[in-house]
This record gives sequence, structure tokens and C-alpha cells, in this order.
Amino acid sequence: MTPEREPVALPLLDDDRAALRADCGSCSGLCCVALTFSKSSDFPVNKDAGEPCGNLTEDFRCGIHRDLRDKGYRGCTVFDCFGAGQRVSQGTFEGRDWRRDPATARQMFEVFPLMRQIHELLWYLTEALTHPQTRPIAADLERVLAETERLAQGSPDAVARTDVAAHRQVVNTLLLRTSELVRAEHRGQSGRGGKGGKGGKGAQGTKKKDRRGADLIGARLKGADLKGVDLRGAYLIGADLRDADLRAADLIGVDFRDTDLRGADLTGALFLTQSQVNAAKGDGRTRLPAALHRPGHWSQD
Repeated sequence: MTPEREPVALPLLDDDRAALRADCGSCSGLCCVALTFSKSSDFPVNKDAGEPCGNLTEDFRCGIHRDLRDKGYRGCTVFDCFGAGQRVSQGTFEGRDWRRDPATARQMFEVFPLMRQIHELLWYLTEALTHPQTRPIAADLERVLAETERLAQGSPDAVARTDVAAHRQVVNTLLLRTSELVRAEHRGQSGRGGKGGKGGKGAQGTKKKDRRGADLIGARLKGADLKGVDLRGAYLIGADLRDADLRAADLIGVDFRDTDLRGADLTGALFLTQSQVNAAKGDGRTRLPAALHRPGHWSQD
């Protein structure tokens, strides 16, 4: 057990969430070691937690980074640690790494996935504060954001003891309220062309149907008006969302694996993450929130 110590200060979170983006050059390859993956369409081999990936080099880089998808490591191109890797490597363990200091390895690998969850909550809370509609709950958001940041700055023992699930429930209450406030102005708007049908389209003035947790696997939603719709936790695997309007839609936890987002408008979408975007298909016409970048494997047409 390591003694309690003063938390190590890392760069303050800013509006574009720079501190919550992965900086692999400042990490000791934690995602390539600490996590488990199984042979599947996402990975060509099995790997246990704590076992270094065979492609991890001595300087903690990926030896096949440019060819990950071609070599079957699609899961690696989707994964995002929300900056937890550099936090654990440079902050929590003060620059030590599991190769030079193997005594830290077990705890480091235990702390990393917990830190990733904490950083994910920081991402959502930071985003919530960027929306002017959340002004009525801004004080609560700032308070819980500060509490979450304190958890992230804890010692290895403190982070390992964190009940992330319990804290997530506290955060989720505020994220749900954020969603309601931001989406309120869109909930009574009609769909494109006033035609009824799947995806929340309806006659002028009708309330759009929320699809929280809905099974929309393979759904044909091309051009659908989903603006301001609650899609939280929905399964959109392989769905056709070409040219769909997803502005201000709540997308937290949506499964976008192989979802066709070519030409879709996701500007202002709530709680969308880089990992979700990486899992989908898009093109040069797909519009993303400013905090996210266009994946290299997307079509540029």
C-alpha cells in the first residue's frame, strides 16, 4: 500500500477538453497492457489483462499503428481513454512505468480502467457546462465536476478504492437534467417534410418520439429528423443514418458500430464521444461537434 500524498496537478480542463484527449506519447502503453481483448471481428487474437500486446514496442508505441485495421485490430482504432493514460502515467504514478518499476504494475493496471471511467465523466460534465441552457444547474454541475476532478487527482490507493458506479449515478442525474434542458426547444418540432414514420418524424407540432434504449440495429433511417431526440443507450449497430439530422440529440451510450453517418449532421449532439465516432462510418459531409475529430478511416468524399 502506498501512502496518501498530495494530488499531482495536471493541466486544468478547458472548454475544448484538451486534457481529456489521449496523449499516447505521455502514456506507458496502458491500454495495450491493462485491458483484456478477445479474438473477434475487433481483434485477431486473445489477450489477458496485464499481458502486453505483441505489437507494443519497447518505447510504448504501437508497432503496427498505421495498419491496425488491415491487420484485424479494429478495436484499437475505436478505443479512447479520455486522457486517462497520461493521467495515470504522469500524474497518479508520477512518471513511473510498469517496465522500469514492475512493483507498480499490478496497481497501475487496476487503476487505469477506473481512471478511464472517471475521465469519461469529466468529459460529459465539462460538455454540459458549455451549453447555455444548463445555466439553472450550472452551480451543481461545477460542484460535481470539481468532486470528479478530485477523484482523478487521488493517490493510486485512493483511485483504486473509488466507487465509480456510485459516483456515476450522481453525475447521471445532472446529465439527464442537462439533456432535458438542451433538448426542450426541439421536442415539439416536426420532422422533415411532415411525413410520419420511423425515427421521430411527425406532423407539424407533434412531439417527437424518444428512442431511449431502443433496438434500432440495422434500421433504415436515412434522412430522418432526430433533432433533439433522446437516443440514450440505443442500439444503432449497422443502421443507415445517412443525411440524418442528429443535432441536439442525446447520444450518450449509443452503440454506433458500423452505423452509416455519411452526410449526417451531429453538430450540437449531446454527449457524443470520439470512441462512438470512431466506431461508425462517415465521410467528408458528416458534421461533427467541434470537440471531436474526423477519423482517418472515414471516406473523404
